[in-house]
Amino acid sequence: MKSLPAKILLFVLFGLLVVGCNSVKRVPKNKKLLNKNEFFVNDKKQNSEDLENLMYQKPNSDLLGYKLRLNLYNLANPNPDSTYRAKFIRNPKKYERLAKILSKKQVNRLGKSFYYFGFHEMLKRVGEAPVIVDTINIRKSRLRLKGHYFNKGFFNAKISSKIDTLPNKKAKVTYTIHTGKAYLLDSLTQQISTPILDSMFQATKEKSLLVSGKQFNGQDFDAEKARVASLYRNNGIYHFQANYIKYDIDTVDTGHKANSNMIIDDYSYRENDTTKTMPFKQYRISEVNIYTDATGSKIKPTINDSVTYNGYNLYATEKLKYRPKAITDAVFVSKGNLFSDIRTTVTSRYLSNLRVFNYPSIQYEVDTRDTIGNSLIANIYLVPRKKYSFGYSLDVTHSNIQDFGIQGTTSFTIRNVFNGAETLEIAARGNIGSSTSFANPNDTFFNVSEYGADMKLSFPRIVFPLKTEKIIPKNMIPVTTLSLGYAKQQNIGLDKENFTGAFSYNWNPKRFYSARFDLFNIQYVKNLFPENYFRVYSSSYGALNDIAQQYAAGNPEYFSGDNLEPEQGTLAFINDALNNNAFPLTPNQTRTVRSIEERRKRLTENNLIFASSFSYSRTTKTDLQDNTFYTFRTKVESAGNFLALVARLSKQLENQNGNNTIFDIEYSQYLKGEFEYIKHWDLSRKKVLAMRAFAGIAVPYGNSNSIPFSRSYFAGGSNDNRGWQSYSLGPGSSGGINDFNEANMKLAYSTELRFNLFGDLHSAVFVDVGNIWNVFDNIEDERYTFNGLHSLRDIAVGSGFGLRYDFNFFVVRLDIGFKTYDPAVTNGSRWFKDYNFGNSVLNIGINYPF
Repeated sequence: MKSLPAKILLFVLFGLLVVGCNSVKRVPKNKKLLNKNEFFVNDKKQNSEDLENLMYQKPNSDLLGYKLRLNLYNLANPNPDSTYRAKFIRNPKKYERLAKILSKKQVNRLGKSFYYFGFHEMLKRVGEAPVIVDTINIRKSRLRLKGHYFNKGFFNAKISSKIDTLPNKKAKVTYTIHTGKAYLLDSLTQQISTPILDSMFQATKEKSLLVSGKQFNGQDFDAEKARVASLYRNNGIYHFQANYIKYDIDTVDTGHKANSNMIIDDYSYRENDTTKTMPFKQYRISEVNIYTDATGSKIKPTINDSVTYNGYNLYATEKLKYRPKAITDAVFVSKGNLFSDIRTTVTSRYLSNLRVFNYPSIQYEVDTRDTIGNSLIANIYLVPRKKYSFGYSLDVTHSNIQDFGIQGTTSFTIRNVFNGAETLEIAARGNIGSSTSFANPNDTFFNVSEYGADMKLSFPRIVFPLKTEKIIPKNMIPVTTLSLGYAKQQNIGLDKENFTGAFSYNWNPKRFYSARFDLFNIQYVKNLFPENYFRVYSSSYGALNDIAQQYAAGNPEYFSGDNLEPEQGTLAFINDALNNNAFPLTPNQTRTVRSIEERRKRLTENNLIFASSFSYSRTTKTDLQDNTFYTFRTKVESAGNFLALVARLSKQLENQNGNNTIFDIEYSQYLKGEFEYIKHWDLSRKKVLAMRAFAGIAVPYGNSNSIPFSRSYFAGGSNDNRGWQSYSLGPGSSGGINDFNEANMKLAYSTELRFNLFGDLHSAVFVDVGNIWNVFDNIEDERYTFNGLHSLRDIAVGSGFGLRYDFNFFVVRLDIGFKTYDPAVTNGSRWFKDYNFGNSVLNIGINYPF
């Protein structure tokens, strides 16, 4: 905001909003702008969101009390066409001059240009027309309120309304509600015509959601109707639908009691032009036919190959391409079982998860061979996806390392690899990006790159030598995955080669639950240019160079010109300073040099990680539109134990550091645990309150005294504490003095209020708290370490605001974070020390942070 154009633009925007601040500018004469709805329930004021949402008319939306959208609408010219024509009516000569320069047709079309017409239409579209008090809509709102309270058991509720005139052409509407005495459920009877339905209901009557003595509530009746319909449709009553359930409620002379009679008539159906009835039948599955290469569900395909396996009939138009067990394991509709909606749904989900078919079609028909007529034939139509498919994508990326990047991916997929519905995916990826975090001597925009390849083989079952059906049954939809990967980075840190391999099991214990067990997850990280350490980590180089200047300035053994030679000179100075006592360093300088050397060794050593982990998560989010839900995730990971056993059995000798090695590489050994909890509350009118809590710790032991960089924690960035840049916060109160600050313990909590501005543009205000610390490792500096509850005073607080634009398939996010409480401040108050735009952090992200 320091440039003159930016200040002028801000002044102009502020001026336009001030001009539009007359909120009644577009309110017609003798009309009133709805300023507020008020509710008095039994003489007590009650302004709840539930009641406000029932209103046909709601006041114009506001942003922290300011009616932004209304004022934007007021800025628009209501009749831009008339205004444009009136300009030439008042000055005909002007029209003639323009017509000579352009043409009459072009002058007329100019009236439809963005300047004269489109700008005002845009303001109307993103703005919000004034809500004018209307007596018809008030009457409709009273009826809604009456229905609302009726459904809660207040059958005699009285609703009245009053319009109160306010100054400046505004008004508020007050609704007065006298609920009267609530009706309580009394007798609960049933009139079920079909005996088998009556027996099933009576057997589960204790589970009824309607309880005598409880206040009448229409939602309870809806829930009970859904329960009963589910009971029947999952126990063989194929023709039953919820609309067969009716309730007769008697409240005449009952003394504010409601007597309920549930009525379920017999099954009715049409035969020619006649409607007939008969008792509902309980159906069992007599036959299951699976058409493995159907082209749709309308016409049964021609059969040229078939097999019967475990009571299932599998058909194919050509030769059967799948092992029968691979398909039948995914089918839960089986011969002899009662018809069940749940079995149908789980079968559809499992068959879809095989990823070799399009969404399946499961249809039932009455088996005419059954003389009693109690049997169903299940026909499952599977439309195969292409065996071979090729895909590609091009994405714009942003990460903790790259400020801007372009990533391209190509993939090749082979389905049904071993005729057991397996899927093999092979992908190659490349990325070029721009980063200000690394040295860029040639001053090129795209100064970092990465490329790699991945392979993933998925089995739609548990692959294990022993039977696991009792532990993880097939209705949990288990998947076994074997994956391999390779990636190479250039101009990112020390440049790395990353080899990965994993063998994992995934399953869903229940709906909305998921579990994953990595039997092994191997990662080998090889630093290609460790000699570049002091060229990349400039803060460590700067601190070391300052110390060397005091004791060895100009010494050609260490220096190249005026500064330390970054490869051999730095190492020689460190060795002489720590091992040969060549310089009279102060105790603080000795600690600094030793800390720099320990960090260099740790970040330049190659890492071998052989880990096993278990993850478990649950969510209550039902769909993309659900804004009231919670999600929790927990993970436990253990690394190095298997390699420690191998080293012990092979009598592996220790290296000079006293640690065991595999292939001359010190393997990592640690135990890690994480917990994350996310909660969203829908506040209505496109307002959502969201929060996230995270805790994680990784403890090295055995062969390690520190955690590998790739498994450690960092703080700051667009998805963390937004008052600090990525890797710039912590550890503890150290002040983020290193280039990439990380540690092995993390606590974080974030909350933000999200709201709509207009159209697809949204905003948010947020608060982020948290930090990272070193604990149980080789770091001893108290500024870095967590030493008990008093270390919680080093939790940093960031706050700010942001804009988000929703493109439907992704959200672009811009957040501005301010350092609200900075634990690195040693002098003066830590609160609001650098709370200004000059020290703010602009965070760019894709999608919401949590």
